[in-house]
Amino acid sequence: MIKMALLSEVIEDQLNKFKNRDIGIPRNVEFDKYIKTQQITIISGIRRSGKSTLLAQFSKKFENFYYFNFDDDRIADFALEDFQELMIAFQKLYASKIIFLDEIQNVEGWERFIRRIYDEGYKIFITGSNAKLLSSELATHLTGRYVKIELYPFSFKEFLRFKKVEYGKKTSAAKAEILKYFDEYLKFGGFPDFLKYGDEEFLKRIYNDILYKDLLVRFKIKEVKAFKQLAAFLFTNFTKEVSYNSLKNILGFKSSTSVRNYIDFMQESFLVFELYKYDFSLKKQFISDKKLYVIDNGLRNVISFYFSEDLGKSLENLVFLELKRRGNEIYYYKNKKECDFLIKDKARIIQAIQVSKDIEPGKNKDRELGGLMEAMAEFNLKEGTILTQFQEDSFQENGYTVNIVPIWKWLLDRDA
Repeated sequence: MIKMALLSEVIEDQLNKFKNRDIGIPRNVEFDKYIKTQQITIISGIRRSGKSTLLAQFSKKFENFYYFNFDDDRIADFALEDFQELMIAFQKLYASKIIFLDEIQNVEGWERFIRRIYDEGYKIFITGSNAKLLSSELATHLTGRYVKIELYPFSFKEFLRFKKVEYGKKTSAAKAEILKYFDEYLKFGGFPDFLKYGDEEFLKRIYNDILYKDLLVRFKIKEVKAFKQLAAFLFTNFTKEVSYNSLKNILGFKSSTSVRNYIDFMQESFLVFELYKYDFSLKKQFISDKKLYVIDNGLRNVISFYFSEDLGKSLENLVFLELKRRGNEIYYYKNKKECDFLIKDKARIIQAIQVSKDIEPGKNKDRELGGLMEAMAEFNLKEGTILTQFQEDSFQENGYTVNIVPIWKWLLDRDA
């Protein structure tokens, strides 16, 4: 058990640093929504995406609160029985019913403690870097008692605010500035600290910390070399369709089950995302090839060599991440032709989106338009969207409306 004197020392030290940290730019989060509810607020996301900073932004809405960060080497042995001592140490400081807890998933059994203090009337904010761990524990012990925020690296709007760009202006000069920064965002991504310091080694450290600390060590993975090769392969071949069996054969794994499990681990850490092919049969969805996307273009570009032909992939990855950020349920479409994204709402497909660097008659227009039109016809959609780097247009085709929209404009067309 951790001694009270050490707990008190750590609490005061952490609280002082937390209150004085730079809270950065406001994230696109409905703060009032999460503050007004008594439910537990869970902030999850990849390492260094700004979870602690968002926690600090929430804290500015309260006069008094408790704070504790479990990712601290001084309390590496913190166990379930230490939570009661932690509460006593908190209450020795002053009275509050607001608690902020950083990286709590480091403590086994934490959900039982959270359930208890929730029942005692505390308003609780929690961060964690592991999607599946949090989801499974919350589903078991805290069903109906929490709301979740999945935090990603900066959106384009947040990126522009970080760069102090007023994106609401309609002038030619404003548009030119936005386009310049869009090119930067497309290449360098949105990790806050990387944008602040411009150090590529920072991104490499995030990647390596996730592979080693979050995955290899935690899951006791023995095929270290093969696991690292799989991660590198996915980052190099992002946006492509893959099957577990083909990856097994390419990389020399003993079984496709290992490949599936390893990709699941990477998804838990928010490093990669699988996109399922849409099918009315759930079984067919699960067995079909998946498309793989990565958490951030900047991270991808320092891990894998960047080639000029990767531009289209980067644009598609950017659109995927924005759709995730906006909370959409996403699939890809493939029948005779292909469409990059389908958006599902409840029981039906409501939108079809194709992504292409540009649309050129005689080159790729028939392919890109054909896939979109086939998806629109199958799901009875009157309009479809093609997102491009710069082009903008709208036209009728066989009774359907096709809107060609620049991705930078689409990124700015709503709060996200």
